[in-house]
Amino acid sequence: MGEYQPPFAVTPLILNQVIEIGELMGHWAVMAGRASPLLRKENRIRTIQASLAIEHNSLSADQVTALMEGKRILAPAKDIQEVRNAILAYEKMSEWKSHQLSDLLNAHHILMMGLVDNPGRLRSGNVGVYREKQLIHMAPPASQLPRLMDELLHWLSVTEIHPLIAGAVFHYEFEFIHPFADGNGRMGRLWQTLILSEWRAELAWLPVETLIHYQQERYYQILGQCDRQSGCTAFIEFMLDNMITALKEGLENTSALSEEMSEQMSEEISSELTAIEKRILQILSDQPTRTAKSLAGECEISARTVERYLKALQQKGKLQRIGAKKGGSWRVC
Repeated sequence: MGEYQPPFAVTPLILNQVIEIGELMGHWAVMAGRASPLLRKENRIRTIQASLAIEHNSLSADQVTALMEGKRILAPAKDIQEVRNAILAYEKMSEWKSHQLSDLLNAHHILMMGLVDNPGRLRSGNVGVYREKQLIHMAPPASQLPRLMDELLHWLSVTEIHPLIAGAVFHYEFEFIHPFADGNGRMGRLWQTLILSEWRAELAWLPVETLIHYQQERYYQILGQCDRQSGCTAFIEFMLDNMITALKEGLENTSALSEEMSEQMSEEISSELTAIEKRILQILSDQPTRTAKSLAGECEISARTVERYLKALQQKGKLQRIGAKKGGSWRVC
């Protein structure tokens, strides 16, 4: 009997995605080296909030920030516990080894303590995954879990496949096995992040979770598609595509955040405009009612990044908001 091998194929698309990520990682590494702890904290907040939002947690990024700072917030006790657990788990992530079952169980215990009866233990019963009361995946029997998890973790420890691909393969196989009674989704995403961070430490704070959050339906569709095809090639392509987008947005947001915080610390605002700021002003001078979302599409950046540029332009005295946020307009000064 040969070594266990998860079913997937390395397609030309996957190869091209790995190459593109490698190129982006060069820029990301430079940015990560310059980034302050505050920037890393913001990305970690986005990761935690997005990962738990996928599981229907109600806390906003601001509320997650407040909890990280030790402040009290008004929210459902279960949602607060989930966030506190996630904060602790991401803080301890650097101590774990992705191929160690004991570390996997310890991570689940931290993520799910106070939320389930037996955190940190493999499930003892059979489970199914439901969407809107419809069974979409019947997980393997509980009696098979020790063997399946041993095979998967052993494969992870010896595979020579690129970590970008291995992380996505593990994520899918983990969700297929569904080793815990609850918390499998957040554990799968946490463990893929750990696998990536073991390859490149700066990936520990890349908020891939945020992009999955905004396309949850597609995430679950791809998981179902792979189940039917008995292979996770499509999931690898999906996750790598998300990583490319996350790296691009992360570079944009980190640059914008770094500039903003530098301005706040020095209490001086430069009058020099960037190319994107000039483009935004040009558009708004002709179309003063444009929204951040519509500007994002034309400028080929995220709406969040556009909002930061709009704020910077107002601080520089180049732009003024007339009227309410909804229904108002912009005046170029």
